[in-house]
Amino acid sequence: MSKHAPPSLAVRQAVWPQDEQLIHSIRKTVFVQEQGVPADLEWDGKDQQCTHVLAELLIGAKRDAVGTGRLMSDGKIGRMAVLSKYRGKGIGGEILTALVEAAKSRGLHEVYLHAQSHAMAFYQRFGFVVEGDEFQEAGIPHLKMRQTIDYGEQRTK
Repeated sequence: MSKHAPPSLAVRQAVWPQDEQLIHSIRKTVFVQEQGVPADLEWDGKDQQCTHVLAELLIGAKRDAVGTGRLMSDGKIGRMAVLSKYRGKGIGGEILTALVEAAKSRGLHEVYLHAQSHAMAFYQRFGFVVEGDEFQEAGIPHLKMRQTIDYGEQRTK
């Protein structure tokens, strides 16, 4: 965990469909309710084929899911969402790191995403580079960003 994340934070790979309701609840709150993304765009039918992570705050024996994200088999990271009262605490960075690590464990050479334009600097801090011009997705300005995965000396492929 990074030095900025709350000490009681755990980011784990979600288990589909057991964690489906938690993931849907976070994404519904952030994307559908807060940002006005149409529900039919948010629920694209691809979730079952993705790797998901959940960020949970551990409070005693209780776990509160506060963020999520997903990785598609082609290396696309998406549906990164943190509940509003938990933003700015390093949770998004922990989710992103977990998704890049999941891609690395699958031997992918790169990951990419469609970042909301206002979040460009966040992704740049994690090594993502902008590709191309701004475009609209679900009525929100986005930028395509990509990161090459560095395997260092551990690379076996």
